Amino acid sequence: MNGVLKVLLDIFRQPAVIVALISLIGLSVQRKPLTDIMKGTIRTFVGFLVLAAGAGVVSGALTPFGDMFQEAFHVQGVVPNNEAIVGTVLVQYGSVAALIFFLGMVINILLSATTRFKYVYLSGHVAFYMATMITVIFVAAGFPTWGVLLWGSIAQGLIVTLSPAIVQPFMKDVTGTDDVALGHTGGAGIALGGLVARLTRSKKHPSKSTEDIHFPSGLGFLRDTTVIVALSMGIIYVIVALFAGPTYIESKLSSGENFLVFSVIQAATFSAGVFIILAGVRVVLGEIIPAFKGISEHLVKDAKPALDVPVTFTFAPNAVMIGFLSSFVGGIVGMTIMAVAGTTIIIPGIVAHFMTGGATGVIGNGAGGRRGAILGSFVNGLAITFLPLLLLPVLGSVGHANATYSDADFGVAGVFLGYLNRAGGQIAIIAGLVISVILVYVVSFLLGRRKTASAQATK
Repeated sequence: MNGVLKVLLDIFRQPAVIVALISLIGLSVQRKPLTDIMKGTIRTFVGFLVLAAGAGVVSGALTPFGDMFQEAFHVQGVVPNNEAIVGTVLVQYGSVAALIFFLGMVINILLSATTRFKYVYLSGHVAFYMATMITVIFVAAGFPTWGVLLWGSIAQGLIVTLSPAIVQPFMKDVTGTDDVALGHTGGAGIALGGLVARLTRSKKHPSKSTEDIHFPSGLGFLRDTTVIVALSMGIIYVIVALFAGPTYIESKLSSGENFLVFSVIQAATFSAGVFIILAGVRVVLGEIIPAFKGISEHLVKDAKPALDVPVTFTFAPNAVMIGFLSSFVGGIVGMTIMAVAGTTIIIPGIVAHFMTGGATGVIGNGAGGRRGAILGSFVNGLAITFLPLLLLPVLGSVGHANATYSDADFGVAGVFLGYLNRAGGQIAIIAGLVISVILVYVVSFLLGRRKTASAQATK
């Protein structure tokens, strides 16, 4: 039995498998020919693996950049890195976290089926990361194992259902449809960035889109996303490498390779990773949306797939780079404020700023053009710098590590649950979760009435 459970958990921890199964189920309930089912399922599976491979290439190229940045500017502190902190947590709480992840998926589907929040969260890897953080907080609160599983699963289900919901109004601005949602633990920061973009846009003088940037005829090659990403990142890498110095880079990072050559190669590798991500996204969207009609028509009416942040990248590639850089600047500003204030310093997590900053750039561009992309992403950068600082005290012994959770949803959910525990212990956490579930159904009911009234008014 334990062997079967382990296999099931291993399967559902793989986002490519989850998305492929969704495609298989969706096409099957539509009674598509077997050849179409096989084609759609395999293309979805492979497409997601291509996307994940691209993300891995990007992360691999950003890791030495983060090391160079710390060496160049002599910064020491806590680094927001999901993979690092999750690895620490799994040693102690792996089994419980895996069960919360799985049961949270079940609750996500139940909430999607019974409320107006029709978002099925398909980003399994970040959902699993969220489950580890929830486990840590509930264990620190003193819950018995059954309590950690019960209340932790409810918290997990609520988070992965509501996170796509708060971003969806901005996603519709970007995609022009309501067919796909964003499922990522950066949802709160991305939605905040979209809100800032809307509030700061000018109706009299609307900001142009990042995709309308015009280059002189002699610089027409810069219209190519791969070229502009490689060039801009190459400049940034080389500048940081010059500050870090050849001795450090060649002894610690490049295995003796010339530090400038190494930096340029890493920048080009980063650009290659972005290219791979965009290719994978196109394949996944081309297959998963038609397949998901079967889910929405037969299993969860009007369900929308909530996919990882790279799903936004194809809609405004220029905004991705602008958003990343603006978010990173926000992180540096936040780090500077912490250094002046004498608090624990949160060092900008490069991967988090690229993924969530890039997505915020796209969302901000859709809501408020270039100004929205810049300002929205900058605010996201501040959010994912200060939220981890607030999260550290509620993580128990895990909060004393040199790494912490990076994205905004971790901060929002962790601060909510952790400070409920500080205010009133287990009773406060349980009451907060029960009230949250009630509010979800109340809001869902009100949204239903509003939709009915709107439909009647148009008749």
